[in-house]
Amino acid sequence: MSTVTFGIAAGFGEKLHQAWGYSGAVRVGDRVEISGQAGVDDDLVVPESLEDEIVLAFDNVERTLATVGATWRDVIHVNSYHKVAPGDDAIGDDHNRVMADQFRRRLGGRAPIWTETGVTVLGLAAMRIEIRVTAIVGAGA
Repeated sequence: MSTVTFGIAAGFGEKLHQAWGYSGAVRVGDRVEISGQAGVDDDLVVPESLEDEIVLAFDNVERTLATVGATWRDVIHVNSYHKVAPGDDAIGDDHNRVMADQFRRRLGGRAPIWTETGVTVLGLAAMRIEIRVTAIVGAGA
């Protein structure tokens, strides 16, 4: 039987765990799934700049992966949720440019699969992005 390990990132992850009762990550064997990560600081504050928010969400994915021994280089699948105005027919280039830049910076040339979804609401009113990933520990070696 595989070992199951749950992870909770210090700071923002601990606050969300205490408030809502969930873990940020789970590792089963070498497979890792994380809950959606917001671009928030440790006090759950969302930056004003969309770019800063997306970068912080990527940082929080990294911090959450680390709680169960994984890194961005182990990521095989990304789901991203982007707040759009009701009636918008696409996720804007302002989101996509930063997402692509962060993939290039963090994945070392690897290209996981990516599903990008536009939504009208996220967990906090100020949020504009949420990112969840699947990783296989050692996949990026």
